[in-house]
Amino acid sequence: MRFPLRESPWLLLALLVMHITFRVHRCRYTGAMLPVFLTRAIVRSLDWLARRTLPSDEKPRHLQIGVRGEEDAYFHLRKLGYAMVARNFRSPRCRGEIDLIGWDSDVLCFIEVKTRTSHEVKPAHAAVDRHKRREIAEVAREYRKPLPPSCQWRFDIVTVYYEHLTKSKQIEVFCNASLSA
Repeated sequence: MRFPLRESPWLLLALLVMHITFRVHRCRYTGAMLPVFLTRAIVRSLDWLARRTLPSDEKPRHLQIGVRGEEDAYFHLRKLGYAMVARNFRSPRCRGEIDLIGWDSDVLCFIEVKTRTSHEVKPAHAAVDRHKRREIAEVAREYRKPLPPSCQWRFDIVTVYYEHLTKSKQIEVFCNASLSA
């Protein structure tokens, strides 16, 4: 597919920013990472450009809120010192998806993000039921296969609450949640 660069100078700018971001993130194993505020600005700018230049991809409202929650959880964990290595990881060998994968010092963390717009029904972390935990455990096992057996890992749950769909959010991290339910 060809991109009409003459029709969209923003696309050229987006490609340049992505190239710079890739080159910096490629060095993440040496410890070099973009600061959180810069990464967030790049992601938000690219989202803004996509909304303005690409045809709209209308998702249901609850899916849009979920994506927003995952993005806010990603940046919150970065602020807490996690080095994020994967988002929305899937394995071709098993069902399920892991929302975020990151390192908290020397511990590999598999993170499930749950987003809600109110506290009225049940806690968001309670929505990670036995079936979901089993799926996450299978995908985490696939992800860990190439890693050394001595690699420490854990399962975390991050809850994101948006009260009445406002910009204010409440984020809570449940570290070391049990995968057996």
